[in-house]
Amino acid sequence: MKRILSIIVMLVLVLSFGAAAENGEKLSIVVTDFPCYDFARAVAGDNAEITMLIKPGSEVHSYEPAPGDVVAMMEADLFIYIGGESDAWVAEMLASMEGGAPAALRMFDHVDMLCGEENTDSEHDHEYDEHIWTSPLNAMDMVNAVSDALKQIDPANADEYDANAAAYNAQIAEIDDAIRQAADGAARNTLVFADRFPFLYLAAEYGFDYAAAFPGCAGETEPSASVVMELIDRVIAENIPAIYVIEMSTGNVADAISEATGAEILTLHSIQNVSADEFAAGETYVSLMWKNVEALKKGLN
Repeated sequence: MKRILSIIVMLVLVLSFGAAAENGEKLSIVVTDFPCYDFARAVAGDNAEITMLIKPGSEVHSYEPAPGDVVAMMEADLFIYIGGESDAWVAEMLASMEGGAPAALRMFDHVDMLCGEENTDSEHDHEYDEHIWTSPLNAMDMVNAVSDALKQIDPANADEYDANAAAYNAQIAEIDDAIRQAADGAARNTLVFADRFPFLYLAAEYGFDYAAAFPGCAGETEPSASVVMELIDRVIAENIPAIYVIEMSTGNVADAISEATGAEILTLHSIQNVSADEFAAGETYVSLMWKNVEALKKGLN
C-alpha cells in the first residue's frame, strides 16, 4: 500500500507540472503482460508502439508498478490488462488518474471466467483464475476485444484492425482444431502437472482431467510429500507417459516423480510471460501454443 501511495504522489506531480510527453503519429499502447502484448502487436501492426510493463523473465505475480510505469500508463492512448489477481493494483491506479486516465481494456470483461480449486468464492475478480488466454477460444475473444478497442480510438484504421484480428484468429483457430483432434484421438485425457497449474481454461475447454502439485499458481515452493506420492501413484496406475512443468520451473518435483515412474518431463508454456531469449527470438502466442500442442500429444498418447 505504501508503494501504491508513493506512485500516486508521483503521478500527481507529473500531472501538476504537465510533464507528459507528446505522442508521435503512432498510437501508444501500454499492456501489463505478454498475452496482452502479443494480441495488441498482432492487431495494431505498424500503427502503434507497445510497452509491456512486466518485462520478459520477470515474475508476474509479484510485479509492482514503478513510477515510470505509471507515467507510461498516463500517456498511453490505450491501456490493456487482464483484470485478475496479478492486476489488483490497476483499478486503484486508474481511479487515481481521474481525467488523465487512458482508455482501458480489461480482458476479464470479454470472456467467461472460471473459479479455480483454490478459490471457492467468486464474488471478487481476484478470486477468478486469471489465465484466461490458455483457452484458444478465449484468446480469439481477446484478440477481437483489442480490435474493437483500437477501432474506438483510431477509427481511420478500423478496416486494418479488423483484417489483422481476423488473420491472427485464423491462426489460433488452427491451434484449437489441432488440440481437439489430439483430444479426440488420445489414449487418455489426464494431464499430470508436477508444478503449478495455470491451465484451468485449457482443461475445461477440451475436457481434460488433471492432477497438479499445486492448485492454480499458488505461492508455495514445495508440495507436501503426500501430494507427490498421490501424483506418483496416479502416473503408475494410469501408465501416464509424460508429466508437465511450466516455463521457468525449478523442475525439482518433476525430477522426483520422473525418477520414481520413468515418465518423461515436458514443458507446457502458460504464456503468461516469456524469457528474455524467447522475447528476443520473436516467440508469439501462436508459436508457443503450437509447442504446447506437440507436448499435449506426447502426454495424451
